[in-house]
Amino acid sequence: MYTASTTAPTAGPLSWFRRAESWLDARGRAAWIAAMVLGFVFAWPIGLGLLAYMIWSKRMSKSFCRGAERQDRMGRFDSLRPSGNSAFDAYKTDMLRRLEDEQSAFEAFLQRLRAAKDKSEFDAFMQDRARATAQAAQGPTEEDRGGAY
Repeated sequence: MYTASTTAPTAGPLSWFRRAESWLDARGRAAWIAAMVLGFVFAWPIGLGLLAYMIWSKRMSKSFCRGAERQDRMGRFDSLRPSGNSAFDAYKTDMLRRLEDEQSAFEAFLQRLRAAKDKSEFDAFMQDRARATAQAAQGPTEEDRGGAY
């Protein structure tokens, strides 16, 4: 009597294709592009088939490659997790707090520096404007008239 197996077959073209697909997926978009180019070089129908499959399965879309990027972004927050060593965690928390305080103090210093520079530039502008207004009120001088008198 014949009984059907509940496991998928381990041989055959579909299992080979799935293994190749997962191997390429693990290596990212560049591996898919390299496979497609090699397919075009050695047998153009294979390259064309790979290109069609990559477009159909959206392998070339940004959302497909976001998994690795998401892992990279999440790695940045690893420093916020506790390490398990309470002394080190207390030191890290204190150091991060001090660095944040220094950063805010430095940003306040830069803001005061920018305000002082803006004020000096505005004062210089107002002095130049007042000087020009005073000269215009006095009337033309000998130099302005060309020295004709």
